[in-house]
Amino acid sequence: MSAVLNDGCLIHHSVCILGLMNHDMYVCSACGAGYPLDSLAFRCSCGGLLETADFKPVFPPAGSYKNERSVFRYAQAMPPFAGMERAWADAWKRVSMGEGLTPLVPLSSEYSRAFVKVEYASPTLSFKDRGAAVLVAAALAAGARHLIQDSSGNAGAAVAAYAARAGLTCDVYVPAGTSPHKVAQIEAYGARAVLVPGTREDTAAAALEAATAGAAQGSVFYASHVYNPLFYQGTKTYVYELWEALDGSLPDTLYLPLGNGTLVLGAYYAIQDLASLGLIDRYPKVIAVQAEGCAPVQLAFHNGADRVEPVANTGTAAEGIAIAAPMRGSQVLEALRRLGGEVVTAPEAGLTNARHRVAACGFHIETTSAATFAAFFERAALGMDEGLVVLPLCGSGLKSSLR
Repeated sequence: MSAVLNDGCLIHHSVCILGLMNHDMYVCSACGAGYPLDSLAFRCSCGGLLETADFKPVFPPAGSYKNERSVFRYAQAMPPFAGMERAWADAWKRVSMGEGLTPLVPLSSEYSRAFVKVEYASPTLSFKDRGAAVLVAAALAAGARHLIQDSSGNAGAAVAAYAARAGLTCDVYVPAGTSPHKVAQIEAYGARAVLVPGTREDTAAAALEAATAGAAQGSVFYASHVYNPLFYQGTKTYVYELWEALDGSLPDTLYLPLGNGTLVLGAYYAIQDLASLGLIDRYPKVIAVQAEGCAPVQLAFHNGADRVEPVANTGTAAEGIAIAAPMRGSQVLEALRRLGGEVVTAPEAGLTNARHRVAACGFHIETTSAATFAAFFERAALGMDEGLVVLPLCGSGLKSSLR
């Protein structure tokens, strides 16, 4: 069952800032300090994570935006562009490649109430294009010339592609064990792929060090899908599109992969927006899926903890969600609890089978995407998740091994 909306305050960790008119785009979740977009800030001087300043989104799309065939259809619901669409239209029109507005189709006749959103139909073959398009457009408008990013692959490829389109140089830090297909894609866009030995956390630390050093130059933008909250302003369009496709409603159950929380937080913010505008009267049940071998949020959720602590990554083929120390883990944890959601793990032994079962339905997905379906198939066999269910096909199978 979907959770019913209540009158409690939803987490956004943002404050109402009149400075939006003065171009203050970010606010520190710890101390409340504001930062303009052209400061190229990626974290507060106090060390706190930045959030977007509070604003009232315009949704559904109004005026000429109804005909926009990209995530910028929702520009009036994004802080960098809301109220300033004309002034910044050149930036996002230069960057956009028609990302978003992906198909929503039935999974199969066997699972007649399960629908899939074909996110790998995006230009770089993953849902990360949604956030990358918004983030790179904002970076371009802010005057950045060089981008730094860290990724397990898909976000790096997306940022590299949009950086190329914007005419910006880009370094993408990836774990040394990243799929060669993903590394090749990053380099194909002209970005420099920096392979970092060790864990995903080692990669993030190396990128952070480079971004911190580059910040002193005044033109380096840390296009992080973890640090920079504008990325979630792009991924939230996933849920906006569901609302439109389903004639002003949301699914009963929404499955989402969970590593750093890129799609989970985006979905949360979209649900928050829809609720604040009175467009929904209940939440979908959100099922966040982690890898069995690396599940720090699931552990904290089921232990009733308030914070997510790092865990040891014991190994998983779902490399895209193998995040042992998610930077915004506690924020994701709180969001899921506010929504009445749940965190489950995908059985590692079921990943290959799930991938083959989805392929038998006509969809070729990467192993990380298969984790979400492994959890779904396991729950479906137990008769769980009644009503309309939607799952994302997050990344193409061309990005990983064909085995």
